[in-house]
Amino acid sequence: MSFLSTALFGRFIGIYGSCFISCFSLFLSFMFSLLAVYEVIFCDSVCNVVAFSWFDYELFVSPWSFYFDAIAVLMLFVVTGVSFLVHVYSTDYMASDPHLGRFMGYLSLFTFFMLLLVTADNFIVMFLGWEGIGLASFLLIGFWHTRIQASKSAIKAMLVNRVGDIGLALALCAIFLTFKSLDYNIVFTLVPCVKNSTFSFLSFDVDRITIISFLLFWGALGKSAQIGLHVWLPDAMEGPTPVSALIHAATLVTAGVFLIIRCSYFFENSPFMLFVVTVIGALTAFFAASVGLTQNDLKRVIAYSTCSQLGYMVFACGLSHYSIAFFHLANHAFFKALLFLSAGSIIHGLKDEQDLRKMGSIIKIFPVSYVMILIGSLALTGFPFFTGFYSKDLILETAFARYDFMGNFAFILGCLAALFTSFYSFRLLFLAFINSSNSYKTYIQNSHEGSFRLLFPLFCLCFGSIFFGFLAKDLFAGLGTLTFNDSIYCSSNNGALIDSEFISPFFKNIPLYCTILGFLLSFFLINSSFAKKDYIFQLKSTSLYLNIYSFLSKKWHFDQIFNEIVVHKLMGFGYKISFQLIDKGNIEVIGPKSIGNKFSDISTKISNFHSGLLYFYLFIMICFLILFLTFSFSFYYKLLYLQNFTLFFLLFFTYILFFK
Repeated sequence: MSFLSTALFGRFIGIYGSCFISCFSLFLSFMFSLLAVYEVIFCDSVCNVVAFSWFDYELFVSPWSFYFDAIAVLMLFVVTGVSFLVHVYSTDYMASDPHLGRFMGYLSLFTFFMLLLVTADNFIVMFLGWEGIGLASFLLIGFWHTRIQASKSAIKAMLVNRVGDIGLALALCAIFLTFKSLDYNIVFTLVPCVKNSTFSFLSFDVDRITIISFLLFWGALGKSAQIGLHVWLPDAMEGPTPVSALIHAATLVTAGVFLIIRCSYFFENSPFMLFVVTVIGALTAFFAASVGLTQNDLKRVIAYSTCSQLGYMVFACGLSHYSIAFFHLANHAFFKALLFLSAGSIIHGLKDEQDLRKMGSIIKIFPVSYVMILIGSLALTGFPFFTGFYSKDLILETAFARYDFMGNFAFILGCLAALFTSFYSFRLLFLAFINSSNSYKTYIQNSHEGSFRLLFPLFCLCFGSIFFGFLAKDLFAGLGTLTFNDSIYCSSNNGALIDSEFISPFFKNIPLYCTILGFLLSFFLINSSFAKKDYIFQLKSTSLYLNIYSFLSKKWHFDQIFNEIVVHKLMGFGYKISFQLIDKGNIEVIGPKSIGNKFSDISTKISNFHSGLLYFYLFIMICFLILFLTFSFSFYYKLLYLQNFTLFFLLFFTYILFFK
């Protein structure tokens, strides 16, 4: 209703009307999601709503239906809550934009498609929501379409996500081919029945469950920006800051993790894919955290932290701890939205300045924003008693308790990622607030804290970043909770939650030691009072330090490799081979161009017969008359030959004599 009212009647209701309807609609949605949480979680009443028929053709039955179980309603709570605060924040942040009404409509459309995705009862409705959030992200990232970089980033996000969507589309085809249905309950119930059965693909026999899990994970790679398909996520910062908050906290990037959790029945029956998911997630957490060490754009630092935290969620799923991954997803939504919106408050007050190297000494000008970013950073680093601590440390504990290669690999890279996360989080605080200022005087003189509408969402998210993890830990994680019941399936062979309770306190506190070490390194290397020391300057001047800094600042050369090997080769193939040689060459010459030329030549030759001379037309008529008589007698010749051979000769000689 919010999107339709702003899209169809925005010119009549105006900007203030669009803002009011959008915020009020999202507030109602949030209230309804609280009722859904109470009914499903606390009253244990799972609901299935069938709206009306959609696809109904023999075995292919896929109605518009919605399924409200524990995963769905908790995602409703997170998505609508964060989205409502982002809507309120946007009314002030984008107040000077003449297209604010359209922006609010796009935000509502984004939220709508995300709600459609999480509440779907079958894969078709889910896929519609999946594609819808891709469309909405394209519209929002490229909202300032007059900026070339924003348009390029929107196209890049769309195209990279299309690569992942190919995998999900193929997964839907494979699921229907195997189960003859796309309904969640039917498919998940029948998964054990097709275990160890195979597809015949290119003369190879491949396990059905493994290939379906692989294709589903392929789809999740694009949306959740895992290593390889992560290149769109930092560039998505070209959109307005509320867009970044909504994408990174509650909608687009969480869709891939949600898909893995929803399809846990597939992954649990494919040990190979659990191994792949764990390795990819751990590598993503480590890679993104290492790149975040050298980023100088305020929003890009937070963006890479999102990519790293998504890696934590993914490898937690690979270790079969889906409830803990979901717990971290919910926690992450609060403190990541807080970080982005607080960063937006600073950018808004500094006349759109985002470079950390041009900030400093603004703690007195932005005291509220400083406190909010400090709280968000402490929650992000997993500092004790903040929201991130209760889920992030639990993920690493369960990884350590696996006592196998998967667990140790994820634990080591996860701890290194925690070290890097602490370093760049406090680096952001030092460069932006504490170090000496490098900004222009006019920017500092005119900078100011935001209004109430800008700060109110920050206070709400601050509360969630401090208390939500503590209040919801027993609801999400632990052996005694029955929150998820049948929503998540976990094989009895993959549980390590009990062993994690008996780990030595030293190993349990390794992530905390890494966090403290990251803070100390940041303090000595970044804080201006120590960074100007001679021995620190000499350390930063060594070739090893400079080479590492150069390597990380170039993002492990992923963009370079991606452009030179993939993009340029594909563009060259698309233009020179596909377009010039095949389309403009063979197909056009042999096909429409050849046929068109032939008809043109024939029509030209026929038109030459129209000379306008009477004797020429009489000659043509006599020629066609002779041809007609010839073919007529030829027909009679065949007929009479079959009836009477003698009569044929008689008529033939008569014909000859007559014409002679």
